[in-house]
Amino acid sequence: MPASSKFPWFKPILAGATLRDRLIASLGTLLGIGLTGLFCALSFGPDPFLPLIVAPIGASAVLLFAVPASPLAQPWPIIGGNTISALVGVTVVHYLPHPLLATGVAVALAIVAMSLTRSLHPPGGAAALTAVIGGSAVADAGYLFPFVPIAINSALLVLLGIGFHKLTRRGYPHVAQPPAVNEHKTKDRPAPLRVGVQSADIDAALIKMGESYDIDRGDLDRLLREVEAQILSRSHGDMLSAEIMSRDVVTVDEHTTSAVARGLLLDHDLRTLPVLDGDRRLVGTVGLRELAKETEHISGSMSKAVTATPGTPIVNLIPLLSNGRNHAVVIVDGDSRIAGIVTQTDLLVALARALLTRDGRKDVPKRALT
Repeated sequence: MPASSKFPWFKPILAGATLRDRLIASLGTLLGIGLTGLFCALSFGPDPFLPLIVAPIGASAVLLFAVPASPLAQPWPIIGGNTISALVGVTVVHYLPHPLLATGVAVALAIVAMSLTRSLHPPGGAAALTAVIGGSAVADAGYLFPFVPIAINSALLVLLGIGFHKLTRRGYPHVAQPPAVNEHKTKDRPAPLRVGVQSADIDAALIKMGESYDIDRGDLDRLLREVEAQILSRSHGDMLSAEIMSRDVVTVDEHTTSAVARGLLLDHDLRTLPVLDGDRRLVGTVGLRELAKETEHISGSMSKAVTATPGTPIVNLIPLLSNGRNHAVVIVDGDSRIAGIVTQTDLLVALARALLTRDGRKDVPKRALT
């Protein structure tokens, strides 16, 4: 349930945010800013000639801990954006001593510099402004100011952010999911990318809307495809894996020889064999691809099993069976014991039957036969 439903007074401004996320962000900011200031105090001494920590670092902390997936909150934008902007500010004030003129020019050029170096970071504008209006201490420091304390503050904050997000099990630095690749090593695009949302569609929509969004383009593509999957699940989520799975599953144990496993695959015209341990629990799968390795027993060549439960809607199996690599999903219970298996053929037949039923063919049974 969204946080806004449980707490009507909490209405996050960003999509996907929860009250828990914001509380974690607040704790991270407390630790990040506090420890950064403490380290600088211990390093610079009790009477430093420059500020121990500068105001833009507070804004950097908001991005780092509250929206860690933002492209503007990644390590290079934080460190590079703040440092480069401060360098721009120091340079501008050197050549334009008039404060009113220098403030606008410094922030404007900082945006250009950050854009060219792929380090766009909103607090960088404040770093450039601080270099202009920071007072005599900043002016006396000159080109030292962008490095001490700006770069040091930024680097410390990033290191603390990496550690904090690791402890709270949030991925940082954020890495967008890599695009799907064609497992067959041909020039065709992977099957999931040939239908639905296309890159050209995203580009056209962004151009039409005429705005920039604080989200990685790869994440935007992934989000839209997940939206498609949710729509499909809502429309056809009433058919479950238990209805279409094969129940008489051919299996092998982990001590089976490669020759025996290869014979079973060929005799039964199968692509995948589930591998069981001594307690009859699933430990992996093996197919002809794995058996191409020169190993005597299959335990040295099996792959991690792709699994689902009997209650999994069949539409949730589509991504698993359309990636060009998996030929079957093993259906298991909560104790990792096999209940059945769903192959690409099973899924194709089930989806065909579902489409016919949707189109009004009442004579077609809804339950797909395996």
